[in-house]
Amino acid sequence: MDKNITANKKLFKYLLAAAILMAFSPRYSYADGFPVRPGRFILSPSVSYFFANKQFDSTSHRRAFDDNGRFHSVSYSFYSEYGISRKFTLSALVPYSMNYFNTDSLTHAITTSGLQDIEIGLKYYLANINYKYYFSIKATGIIPTYRNNASLGYGYYGSELKLAFAGSGHLFGKQSYFVAENAVREYFGSESVFQDRYNLTYGLTLDKKFKEQLSISIGGFYATSSNSFINPNPIISANPNTSKNFAFNQVSASYGHAFTKNLSLFLTGGTFITGRNTGAGTSLSASLNYRLDTR
Repeated sequence: MDKNITANKKLFKYLLAAAILMAFSPRYSYADGFPVRPGRFILSPSVSYFFANKQFDSTSHRRAFDDNGRFHSVSYSFYSEYGISRKFTLSALVPYSMNYFNTDSLTHAITTSGLQDIEIGLKYYLANINYKYYFSIKATGIIPTYRNNASLGYGYYGSELKLAFAGSGHLFGKQSYFVAENAVREYFGSESVFQDRYNLTYGLTLDKKFKEQLSISIGGFYATSSNSFINPNPIISANPNTSKNFAFNQVSASYGHAFTKNLSLFLTGGTFITGRNTGAGTSLSASLNYRLDTR
């Protein structure tokens, strides 16, 4: 019984790491942070694979899971954004994940899957500098699609406020761009959770036809809650252990290819470089970005 509880605790502990990784998926393409023209739809389905066989403990030391534990997750998401006017865009994110955790002593892997939190956002472009540098603010509402399932999230409604600064220029004779973002999020419930996340992306176009691009990103995540108690039964505890008090930093690289003016593919690989109370894993993801003009 104790062995199953320990295994379950580890599963729930690292489910969140994969879910969070969705927030740093290839949705951060060239369009993010830049204005979306009125009447334009941006549609972006993506798939992400995350694997971890080590963890960052409470003192930020990296060590292997007990009993050769292994966690991996396959996550799907669909992101869409619509240009309402020159100042406003409306977005939606629908994620789904399938998660697996196993150890040498378990007969069968522990699995869980399902829809996670749906996010509905409204972005406002505050200002621009010579139509090259843009400042925006985005308010997002978080809506859980599940009940009493700690493997999929907190199960609380929440809100987020994100500030972004994006710009474009030239480097070594090539078109380049950057997007800098910081978001604060609060989940509302019997045990509120506060999160702060940041992301800095720099990209470079490789050819004169703007079909190939490379980008690098540095991102981080910090979460805290007034509840630091770890319930010994992970089924009872909503997101125990690291789910409400953890942090990590990661680096990633992305390659983008434009098949047409409106259709692009982004391939991304990333890894956690530091952390506290979270998995130490790597990820691979692919995203299609399609633009559809309705006006």
